[in-house]
Amino acid sequence: MKYNFPLFWRSLYRSFFDSKNTTARLTRKRIIFLALFSIVWPFGMLVHWFFFWLDDILFPAYKDHPIEKPLFILGNLRSGSTFLHRLLSRDSQTFTSLTTWDIYLTPSVTQKKITYFVAQLDTKYFGNTLHRLLHKFDDATLGKLKIHPISFFQPEEDENIHLLIWDGYFVTFLFPFMDEMPNYQHFDEALSPEHKRRIMTFYKSMVQRHMYATGKKYYVAKNPAFSAKIETLTEFFPEARIIYLARNPLDMLPSTVSWINYARRQFTDPVAGFHYLDEIVDMTKHWYSHPLRYLDAHPSPRHLILKYDDLIQRPEHVIRGFYEQFGYPDKPGLPIIIDQAVKETLTFNSDHSYSYEEMGFTREQIVEMYPEVFKRFDFETREPFVEREKVEVERVKRK
Repeated sequence: MKYNFPLFWRSLYRSFFDSKNTTARLTRKRIIFLALFSIVWPFGMLVHWFFFWLDDILFPAYKDHPIEKPLFILGNLRSGSTFLHRLLSRDSQTFTSLTTWDIYLTPSVTQKKITYFVAQLDTKYFGNTLHRLLHKFDDATLGKLKIHPISFFQPEEDENIHLLIWDGYFVTFLFPFMDEMPNYQHFDEALSPEHKRRIMTFYKSMVQRHMYATGKKYYVAKNPAFSAKIETLTEFFPEARIIYLARNPLDMLPSTVSWINYARRQFTDPVAGFHYLDEIVDMTKHWYSHPLRYLDAHPSPRHLILKYDDLIQRPEHVIRGFYEQFGYPDKPGLPIIIDQAVKETLTFNSDHSYSYEEMGFTREQIVEMYPEVFKRFDFETREPFVEREKVEVERVKRK
């Protein structure tokens, strides 16, 4: 495992000495973040890497732990992957996932074993007092974040794990200097074979540590960023099951712009408005075209392409279908998550309220930017009522 120190130092240097006229300009908010980061992050990394070293001494068997039929949920951001991921994670008899706690606080086998031991003591001798305090802290901190629900105890996108080697797309949320970053958004095509191997070797080792520590059989991860890594992903996980979720660009794009701007604003203080538009458009186009092109060229019963609307409108049909297709056992947990899925979709609030006009887009522009996506999935282009009315009038006149 190698930490990307060159990128780490460049990120800090740009932040302190060359951030003028960028979205990470040195304001009071940014200086406070950088001060806290400079104290907390290096200490945390030293702790984690010490425990990684202990893993190799105390639990070396994790390196050979099998990863059977792992399920990866791909697609663009804001395409329903969190919804599906957290539903599947409720079937704890079948699946396991990395939580925010696993990623940032206990990524090693040794740390997980210590945590399990403390949890047992808390249950046996202290009436789960520590457990309740941690959940209150979770609600008061991560629970306050908007747009994307986050909790220490909920499954999270494990692209976050690459922050532990400072070598992944999520680095850009803390340090959005895109000219300094490797082109993670075009991972398969842009990174060298050695660089891809270094990143994915680390990722696989982290999945193995988690599976070894938990004793679970099947791993499920939602990783929109893996849309750019699909070729490398299947190389490292030959038994991978892949679900690709496709959402209408008219909904996906403004939601993604809003989410990325919100997420980066937690750590930066840019001027008002929406930023990163060219980056996001380029990225989302590639995260449609690249994985779909790969899946088309490699037809397999281990792959499934789903429309977001089908998942939201028919969760029971979708979930039962891919359990059978991918060879996952129909355990008692499945009816529970299907029932929960149906209940959640009945109260589901769409986020169509994002205004792409405020972001500088028009409906026509978005339709023109993603022509193959609209054609392939027969997504609605949602022509304005006046336009539809004119078409209908012309149709009547021709009769």
